[in-house]
Amino acid sequence: MYKYDVYDHQIVDERVAQYRDQVRRRLSDELTEDEFRPLRLQNGLYMQIHAYMLRIAVPYGLVSSAQMRMFAHIARKYDRGYGHFTTRQNLQFNWIKLEETPDLLADLATVEMHGIQTSGNCIRNITSDEYAGVAADEIIDPRPYAEILRQWSTFHPEFAYLPRKFKIAINGATEDRAAIAVHDIGLSVLKNEQGEIGFRVLVGGGTARTPIIGSEICDFLPWQHVLTYIESIMRVYNQYGRRDNMYKSRIKILVKALGIEEFRRQVEADWADIKNGPGTLTVEELNRVAAYFTEPAYETLPANDPGVASYKTENKAFANWLQRNVKPHKIAGYAVVVLSLKKTGIAPGDASAEQMDVVADMADRFSFGELRVTHKQNLVLADVKQSDLVSLWKEAAEHGMASPNIGLLTDIICCPGADFCTLAFARSIPLAKMIAERFDNLDFLHDIGEIELNMSGCVNACGHNHVGHIGVIGVDKKDGGEWYQVSVGGAQGNDAAIGKIIGPSFNFQQMPEVIDRLLQVYVRERFEEELFIDTVRRIGMTPFKEYVYATPIDAEDAVDKNAYGFIQKPDNYTVQRKSRF
Repeated sequence: MYKYDVYDHQIVDERVAQYRDQVRRRLSDELTEDEFRPLRLQNGLYMQIHAYMLRIAVPYGLVSSAQMRMFAHIARKYDRGYGHFTTRQNLQFNWIKLEETPDLLADLATVEMHGIQTSGNCIRNITSDEYAGVAADEIIDPRPYAEILRQWSTFHPEFAYLPRKFKIAINGATEDRAAIAVHDIGLSVLKNEQGEIGFRVLVGGGTARTPIIGSEICDFLPWQHVLTYIESIMRVYNQYGRRDNMYKSRIKILVKALGIEEFRRQVEADWADIKNGPGTLTVEELNRVAAYFTEPAYETLPANDPGVASYKTENKAFANWLQRNVKPHKIAGYAVVVLSLKKTGIAPGDASAEQMDVVADMADRFSFGELRVTHKQNLVLADVKQSDLVSLWKEAAEHGMASPNIGLLTDIICCPGADFCTLAFARSIPLAKMIAERFDNLDFLHDIGEIELNMSGCVNACGHNHVGHIGVIGVDKKDGGEWYQVSVGGAQGNDAAIGKIIGPSFNFQQMPEVIDRLLQVYVRERFEEELFIDTVRRIGMTPFKEYVYATPIDAEDAVDKNAYGFIQKPDNYTVQRKSRF
């Protein structure tokens, strides 16, 4: 993985010293809170309901074991013993004391990490595929390009004060696992008929108040021009993006207002002046950065380990985990392992300091000392020998990270919501726990197959609810209380789509019953082995809407049924199989 050079160290160390003086001046009242606010935000420090929250940048989701141990140290020393992994592959600590933040950032700097540009109207953390470098369907490893973009965008003087925050994602495989369609700029690696590498470029995607799937601005951009072309996109946005209304300031609003053809024309006009300038990438520069991402010392191993196959037949729990949490690796005899941070009863994406230490140890023993953070708030060990899978599973299970639910209903994506965030209208974490408890039956979960349930506490949509197969979002109602809108049919990946709201909102207590009714329609209508999203696309939203609203949902009944959902009633809920023809 990438290692800091002398410039990186200098930048981060000087930023820590600068910030330490800013905190000193704030604590002595030399700076007002209004004056201090933009300074702390530049370092990823937010004021939330109970305390400050610090967001740490995890570039393209790649973490070393030493960095994970530092996270554990920070959780113990500066927080309340845990941290929260986000949908943008970052890590947040929610109980930070202002006076301790300079020391915290100094500790982070010792393992080449920081909070720079995790907030503010700038280019945020560059994200990528959590299986980058090991995926069987990978065209090329996108991490060198992600690192080049990170270096280019860090403290870029022209783009330090954009109309609004800006997010870039890059995917290097045939399957999009970086959600590029809902980013301000999305890059997907392509190889043309001549074998040349380039990028399909999407622009103007995003969720929040105006969810939009990005528009294609370039169908094949030669890799040498990726920086200059992005720079031209940024320049057009920086010049013409709205600054008078923060709700209409994202690039997606500008692209929609101009139309993609006119936006492309303006970008191409700007690009003509810099296309072959000093920002053009060279083979030498690409190779320099790519050298940090060389393959580890893989061994020559049999394609399938007999011990794994034998244990799989003996142990159903291991077999379930193998099915859901273990992914194919491009090297024979190795596997990619997803460690679930979605154990029932725990806030999705949370990891304790003890778990962080355990994961770091596991990375050293099983995966060449590296880890990945996923967009879906789990962790990945990317280079595990198949012969180590049984031992790894036992250890992960002992520490609450082996729930065999990756991609299933209880693998819920969830923001911190109103328990922490000052922007949220409703709680996300307690609702996610309630839903997970109600449907905590592995046989049922495996039977209904892959369903993405995404949940956000407000319109900012940090939980990516708009692209969940089922999306839940907290809404503001004048009569108070906690209310949620529900959507179906959203998706990320190659067939990205924005979900459609099914109707009026529901209160907190009604929500588990709403999910129950949506699943009942799916099970009733699906063809054999048909996934939830495919059923929605085939029959449309109307059957779901009609059944959910057919009879009132009694809040007290919904609570009484909590943890006793329809999955406990096989007589009333037989999974039906329909023929496709």
